[in-house]
Amino acid sequence: MAHNLSHIIASCFVNIPFAEFDKYEQLVSRYSINPEIGLDGDALYTFSRQDFQDRSKFLNDKGLSCTLHAPFHDMLPGARDQYVLQAARDKLRRCFDLIEIFKPRSVVCHLGYLDCVHSYDQDQWLATSLETWQEMLGVAEQYSTPIMFENTYEEGPRTHKIILEALDSPLALFCLDAGHLLAFAHAPLHEWLATLGQWLGQLHLHDNHGIRDDHLPVGKGDFDFPGLFSYLKSRNIKPIITLEPRSESDLWDSLNALDRFSIFDHK
Repeated sequence: MAHNLSHIIASCFVNIPFAEFDKYEQLVSRYSINPEIGLDGDALYTFSRQDFQDRSKFLNDKGLSCTLHAPFHDMLPGARDQYVLQAARDKLRRCFDLIEIFKPRSVVCHLGYLDCVHSYDQDQWLATSLETWQEMLGVAEQYSTPIMFENTYEEGPRTHKIILEALDSPLALFCLDAGHLLAFAHAPLHEWLATLGQWLGQLHLHDNHGIRDDHLPVGKGDFDFPGLFSYLKSRNIKPIITLEPRSESDLWDSLNALDRFSIFDHK
């Protein structure tokens, strides 16, 4: 099965938390999986620079590339509280310092915007957030590495559009997370694509039934993957594609789904 899917595996990234990489090292090596390295939790504080260099060498020796997934949990890059804000920026700086080591295809980041909280003083949130991201973009630009801003709890595409227009850089792009859109957004897929399609640089693919962020395999929930893939093909858009499975069997289910959808036939 893996042999038949080798061309798809080579065209994708698969999320793997850095702290759990040892557990998946054999799988990565056996099937030549390009990882999206997750840097949540305490990974950026508990692992040494040598640890990251060793993992980068492992990938280089295998001829593999990677993307980085910046910290998401407990992150407030637009926080009012200066101490909370500095903690978030410090953690992001530690992440972006790793671009030099891993030379990733992208760094995926989260805006941390909540309509129910930040819409009451959006100007303050936007100003603070832009300061945060302009600093990180300055680092990323030194290595020509794009930042992909992923949708999470945002109800619609407006906030991403404002941030991307303000950053105004070919290296500031949008990562469409299919599962998050279905579970959390109020605006439908076509509205997100119409608003942010010009910045679409990456996809996070997983599925659910519109209630919880279940991270089901592609095609096992209710997300409109045919509509998304038809949009990409019709416009010849070729984003980075990352799978976010919760198990090895889910990974194979998602890879087989991509095979059925013929998503890479236009590449």
